[in-house]
Amino acid sequence: MHTPSTPQSMTAIAVEGGKGPAEALKPVSAPVPTPAEGQVLIRVHAAGVNRPDILQRRGHYPPPPGAPDTIGLEVAGEVVRAAGEWSVGDRVCALLGGGGYAEYAAVDARHCLPIPAGLDFAEAAALPETVFTVYANVFEGGRLAAGETLMVHGATSGIGTTAIQMAKAAGARVIATARGADKAEAARRLGADLAIDASAEDFGAAATAFGGVDVVLDMVGAPYFDANLAALNTGGRIVYIAAQGGDAVNLPVMALMRKRATVTGSTLRPRSADEKARLTAEVRRVVWPWIEEGLFRPRIDRAFPLAEAAAAHAALEAGTVVGKVVLTV
Repeated sequence: MHTPSTPQSMTAIAVEGGKGPAEALKPVSAPVPTPAEGQVLIRVHAAGVNRPDILQRRGHYPPPPGAPDTIGLEVAGEVVRAAGEWSVGDRVCALLGGGGYAEYAAVDARHCLPIPAGLDFAEAAALPETVFTVYANVFEGGRLAAGETLMVHGATSGIGTTAIQMAKAAGARVIATARGADKAEAARRLGADLAIDASAEDFGAAATAFGGVDVVLDMVGAPYFDANLAALNTGGRIVYIAAQGGDAVNLPVMALMRKRATVTGSTLRPRSADEKARLTAEVRRVVWPWIEEGLFRPRIDRAFPLAEAAAAHAALEAGTVVGKVVLTV
């Protein structure tokens, strides 16, 4: 049963025809989700827009079993149905398996975080997907430590702008690559120690001249592998979170052995509810104090009303965004 103040229907964004271009995203009327045991119901005030959302819209990234078909992996809003540690009225942001592009979202209470002081709903909605991804891959998978050097590709993306700031907060140096001088300058302003225009410069040579790298966060894939490995210091780690340029590499095993290198990667969405709960607790313990101390703040490029989700996707696909795109409700 819904609380008396909660309507039975809501506006959500559906993909007309099941998959298609950005223009296929249309507002529809949908039932307000009924939270299962252990779930909170959130009145959504903002939702983050991410690259995986585009893949799902195109039909290439189906939601995991039990997740809503509606696109959207992160939201911020107010709790209207309590569960776990959360009470009605609490301001939270949350990592979702789907269903974020809507006026209400149900989510495991263990996957919610309090909105840090000083952040509005739009900024908070830009946190979960990117912060969880960076923490799981750079700090857990990549084992980045203070004093080491992280190289971030796609440095002006939502993931990139988050990784730069989180690495600096942890006491690491950052080499950022982006395609275009303006984007490289934006990465430098966010705190990168070295920002490289990868469309005009050999990033591998530049990174090596800078002292090499200990961890690489890569979403490009095959085209960057050789230069990543060449720039890697002994014992370095290459971490993949996407392969936008292709996923098949020719692995030079002897070079990998000489550098005692590790190549790894992961996805976030298919992880179990318990694993996401563990990750939520770690993010709250490690990353939330950085935000509260002013060491990291999400970078919002543009905000669109929920009904203009198609325009939000088009903006992200255009490749000119620096930081995150969000939907406001």
